[in-house]
Amino acid sequence: MKLVLWDIDHTLIATRGVGRGIFAEGFERVTGVVMREQAAVDGMTEPVIFRETARLHGIDSDRRMFERFARCSAELHRARAGELRERGHALPGAAAALDAVSGLSGVVQTVVTGNIRVAAEVKLTVFGLDAHIRFELGGYGEDHDERAELVRAAMRHAGEGRSDVAADDVLLVGDTPADVAAGRDNGVRVLGVASGRSSEQDLRTAGATAVARDLTDRRVLMDLITAASR
Repeated sequence: MKLVLWDIDHTLIATRGVGRGIFAEGFERVTGVVMREQAAVDGMTEPVIFRETARLHGIDSDRRMFERFARCSAELHRARAGELRERGHALPGAAAALDAVSGLSGVVQTVVTGNIRVAAEVKLTVFGLDAHIRFELGGYGEDHDERAELVRAAMRHAGEGRSDVAADDVLLVGDTPADVAAGRDNGVRVLGVASGRSSEQDLRTAGATAVARDLTDRRVLMDLITAASR
């Protein structure tokens, strides 16, 4: 079995501010403080973003507080799915790339994302990108603070408890140097997609196996999966 691990935000979709709005509303509900600023989010997991944002507001958060935030975030993502559909969008080539990979024999697709699982499911479902994703195999923000651990979790889940999928059989697709680092820490191939805030050069410098401007260039994606199949 071969495994393709997709990042979500700025790799497959853009929320156009809805994601930040949901975070801000959840933050205020849980802490009682209006969010004035948000910690850096690119490549970060939700627990880290929440903890660092709380720190910016002079709040000493703990895991229990994050878990309350995660429950609130799940509720808000479900409630604001229509707004996300109206304001956000799938990124160029995302749907076609997922479809193309689904046509390859023996290849399984899931996600590795800093989002909590409910948010990941809502974000892909509202844009019709969920059909080929095995969400139960993914690695999510609530699972661990460190992105590299989410890659390990997905590889373990895909092995169905018997053994991890071999690193040579895994491709990670993401838009930030943090995605690249998480893949490299696990010895897997990484396709850096410059559809977010990081440039192609940023992703090359971080050590991506290959780089594409966006997912409309499926050739490099399919070539990397083929290479993983040898």
